[in-house]
Amino acid sequence: MHRIVFLERDSIRAAIRRPDVPHLWEEYPATAPEQVYERLKDATIAITNKVVLRGELLERLPALQYIAGAATGTDNLDLAWCREHGLPVSNIRGYAVNTVPEHVMMLILALRRQMLAYRADLKAGRWQRADMFCFFDHPIRDLAGSTLGLIGRGSLGQGVARLAAAFGMRVLWGERKGAAGVRDGYVAFDTLLAESDVLSLHCPLTAETRGMIGDTELAAMKRDAILINTARGGIVDETALARALREGRIGGAGFDVLSKEPPREGNPLLDLDLPNFILTPHVGWASDVAMQKLADQLIDNIEAFARGEIRNRVA
Repeated sequence: MHRIVFLERDSIRAAIRRPDVPHLWEEYPATAPEQVYERLKDATIAITNKVVLRGELLERLPALQYIAGAATGTDNLDLAWCREHGLPVSNIRGYAVNTVPEHVMMLILALRRQMLAYRADLKAGRWQRADMFCFFDHPIRDLAGSTLGLIGRGSLGQGVARLAAAFGMRVLWGERKGAAGVRDGYVAFDTLLAESDVLSLHCPLTAETRGMIGDTELAAMKRDAILINTARGGIVDETALARALREGRIGGAGFDVLSKEPPREGNPLLDLDLPNFILTPHVGWASDVAMQKLADQLIDNIEAFARGEIRNRVA
């Protein structure tokens, strides 16, 4: 009889069927850090989306047999500790292959075609006072013929590449920053920065990728380039980006993530009120269809574990 504890049920807006295994089910709308131990102390299976589970906590949970991650990202989990102590961990894969790429293309289109700038002009009465039937205050750039640089060649990066190709964009895959060599089908990281009209991030947040895009990298990009981040906020130095946007050293940026979410203590990007910057509240993954796929896969993973299998294993 498994005791399954879902620490943050409200993080998924979808129907969640109960696993077809003997179990007790316990769920909470959300869980604060100081509540985690008490809620998991007798659990055999923990379900978490963004609640942090580090080794110092996990070692106090001897009954825990399995962690079912309710997301693709696992930077909230101490995978090294789990591997060392044989605690299996699974994540969710492939559920956002349509919704995230569509969100990315929305951001790219809005920025390249100056949607926010022209909408602000319209609200200010600029069109109503125009001498001609239209005006050209903000340069519009087509996607066709432009270059999209991608960092991260998983299902989401590949989904963006397919949509970009349909728009007629040239797609480049970036090698890891600091890599000794360049793999076939990739370009050097520095080349990617220099040649991309749009740079989109689709890599996990790790010790190697944290702060990957900072002052130096932003300076190496084209002055009219656009940076898109729907991966993790910590991949980009947010203070450096805010400064580059204010000083006009980058063409624009579209973000769906911040380094701390929710940003209760503020964030440099929250202070920006610019027509070339778009920030959405980490909803690129959250179409109704995608969330239902996530919920179904989550239970599939738990049922597989109960049968002695580990699906989508990350530790």
